[in-house]
Amino acid sequence: MPWQQRGLIFKPEETRSWSRSHAQVPSALLLGDRIRLYYATRDELGRSRTSFIEVDAADPSRILYDHPYPVMDLGAPGTHDEDGVMVGSMLLEGREIWMYYTGWSRGGSVPYRVSCGLAVSRDGGLSFQRAFAGPVVDRTRYEPYMTMSPYVIKEDGLWKMWYGSGLSWTKVDNTWEPIYVIKYADSQDGRCWNQRNVLCIPQSHEFEANTRPSVLRRDNGYEMWFSYRHSVDFRDGAGAYRIGHATSTDGLVWTRQQDPADLQPTGAGWNSAMMAYPATIIANGRRFMFFNGNGFGRSGFGFAEWIE
Repeated sequence: MPWQQRGLIFKPEETRSWSRSHAQVPSALLLGDRIRLYYATRDELGRSRTSFIEVDAADPSRILYDHPYPVMDLGAPGTHDEDGVMVGSMLLEGREIWMYYTGWSRGGSVPYRVSCGLAVSRDGGLSFQRAFAGPVVDRTRYEPYMTMSPYVIKEDGLWKMWYGSGLSWTKVDNTWEPIYVIKYADSQDGRCWNQRNVLCIPQSHEFEANTRPSVLRRDNGYEMWFSYRHSVDFRDGAGAYRIGHATSTDGLVWTRQQDPADLQPTGAGWNSAMMAYPATIIANGRRFMFFNGNGFGRSGFGFAEWIE
């Protein structure tokens, strides 16, 4: 695969009370000659909020703007996103910007609970308001554990979502760890979703966890880049996140491709142990991928470019 890694773009300065660590799950939105990159960052209590930077679409290593505030605060006590708002994907819908996101709250018997929410901006993406206080894609009788990392496109009037769905929690070294796969849902309005319980990417083994899909429409179908990890030693260890690749003719049935050799951890730097949470975008005819490195985004995010 002709990807060329271009290096680190951004890591929080840790000087803001709401942004002490992490720039996780970068999500790209093309705005003319700029690419806006929304990301999730954590306060000193580990709670996540979303903010953004803007980079030059001709040279994404060049930061043009660093937004000084979160675009949406935590949810009310008891709601699905009271402890975290983690961006998933962004869409332009008329004069609005829609943000699908992962809301999370601290758990009881397991460490946390996550589900997919929707928020809408009417001021150009500087702030967002929840479309609903609750999630739009959540646990069901067929998906009893969790949903997360929604990636949404609108195609011929149909909204299509690929997202992470929990299969189980498994105990590893006396800690409950989640196992999840990528599934598909669709909608007529982007608000009410039909969770079809369609498995998109089969696991390569029973302890593999797959999430954070990023889908591009291609002439001959669809292309997905996603994150996968083992359930053992995955915190910057041998089982840490890597970037996978799959293709599909219909967006439902996917064929997993060989891992891209040029999207592997490199050297001893910011992505020496982990490559995670890819977000792909085509900007002015060029294809870019933004992704996290070590520590699930603690080391920041960088980018790669597809070179034919």
